Order: sequence, then C-alpha cells, then structure tokens
Amino acid sequence: MTRVISLVSGIIFGIGLVISEMINPEKVLGFLNLFGNWDPSLAFVMIGALVVSSPLFHLIKYKEKPICEVSFNIPNNKEINKKLVLGSAIFGAGWGLGGLCPGPAISSIALINYYSITFVVSMFFGFYIVRLFEPTTQAR
Repeated sequence: MTRVISLVSGIIFGIGLVISEMINPEKVLGFLNLFGNWDPSLAFVMIGALVVSSPLFHLIKYKEKPICEVSFNIPNNKEINKKLVLGSAIFGAGWGLGGLCPGPAISSIALINYYSITFVVSMFFGFYIVRLFEPTTQAR
C-alpha cells in the first residue's frame, strides 16, 4: 500500500510540475533572472505549495506515527558543515545554469525532452562520482 501511495503522490507531483511549467528551463531561468526580464509566475506556484503544505505539516507533526510507516523519518542533524554548503552551492549553480532541478527534470523525461534526459543522465553520473570519492557513504 505504501508503494501505491508513493506512486500516486509522485504522479500528482509530476503533473503539478508540468502544469506550472517548472519543467521548462526558460520559465525557471526567467524566474531566477531578477535583474532582467523577471517572470514572477513561479512565485505563485511556491506560495500555493506553502498554503497547502504548511497547515498539513503542523497537523501531522504531532501524530505518533505516519499512516503507512512505523515511524517518522525526520533528520535531526542541524549542523552546517562544508559538505552541506558545497552541495548547496553546486545545486544552486546547476539550477541557475541549467534551469532545471531534479524533480522537474525527471518529470520532463516523460515528454521526451532530450535536454532533460541529458540533465538526468549527467545528474546520476554525478551521484556515482560522489560515491567514488566518498568511500564512507553507506548504501541505502
């Protein structure tokens, strides 16, 4: 049942990314271009996500356990370290240069977008390279 709920949630999320045009790199880059021809439309997508998720998060966080799992999996590490800062900088630079982040890139593969396919293949290649240079990473 957990996998069915995950699949349905993923499909709904992907449809939302397509409807909001977050799978379109030009749209995302237009939003990130604050000093040029700025496109504020994705701000409404973010505001809509916050309006839905914020109240639900506060209702759910006091529950003993999630509906489909035995316990919540909330990270408790609040340390800001070199790895976090470097990873965030690389993610932000990639998002700004490419106009895509992982979720929208994966969603746009369904539309046979070759730019996105190249992006996702490169992203997974990057995941593999990180594992080569970090032997202490535990396999999940």
